[in-house]
Amino acid sequence: MQLFHTLRELRAFLANQPHQRLGLVPTMGNLHAGHCHLVTLAKTHADLVVVSIFVNPLQFGANEDFGSYPRTLVADCEKLQAVGADVVFAPAVTEMYADFDGQHLHQQVVVQPPALANDLCGASRPGHFAGVATVVTKLFHMVKPQVAVFGRKDYQQWMVVRAMVRQLNFDIEIVAGETMREPSGLAMSSRNGYLTPAEKTQATQLYQQLGRIKAALLSGRRDYSILCDEAHLWLTQQGWQVDYVEIRCQHTLSLPDAQSHDWVILIAAKLGNTRLIDNCEVSL
Repeated sequence: MQLFHTLRELRAFLANQPHQRLGLVPTMGNLHAGHCHLVTLAKTHADLVVVSIFVNPLQFGANEDFGSYPRTLVADCEKLQAVGADVVFAPAVTEMYADFDGQHLHQQVVVQPPALANDLCGASRPGHFAGVATVVTKLFHMVKPQVAVFGRKDYQQWMVVRAMVRQLNFDIEIVAGETMREPSGLAMSSRNGYLTPAEKTQATQLYQQLGRIKAALLSGRRDYSILCDEAHLWLTQQGWQVDYVEIRCQHTLSLPDAQSHDWVILIAAKLGNTRLIDNCEVSL
């Protein structure tokens, strides 16, 4: 496995590696088994796999955890080598953003994401998905993959990237990996490391509420807003700061109607200082 920090090194290596299909798995590092699953999935779609590790300042808000986000490159590389990644691309901020002066990012050209980016997580994190779309576009330009793999846990992000690829005519297949969970049902996330042991036990309540709403939908309930309000109230009573609980159409993230048969239930909430997201797809 090769590790590169500059685009020049990465491109020189890729130019001399025979391959039919190049895969990319974009990450922010602090990897867990869910990321490793995405790499394994990428290897079934490509014969050469690049994993990027970059904590992207453009997608963090002013009061978010960019500065404290864990940087664990050595441990990440050990995990990636174990699952057969071919290349790790871990650029510095100055490599990704030409107009970074060491303290301030002066990125004036950004990718405007589709309207669905203004809802859900986009409503409470303004500018987040523009930052995601911009850095993903940069990585697509740098690596030039034929296939890119994203996790379904970040469901809205996956939808934004798919829309961007389609509307900007990227010749890239977007593959989605299933959400990996701990035995308790808690969705694997790099931010789970922020949780105290007691909070980690309590964090399974998100998964439990997803299961409750799923069962209600499958039993025939269609009072979507009431189902969401019930979960919102219950989580608040347990000490969560709930951002949203929503039932949406899987393929558009629009509000469901009487003819809806494919839903995704989405939750975002803070437990202590840790913001967690999760989702569950339901189909009749």
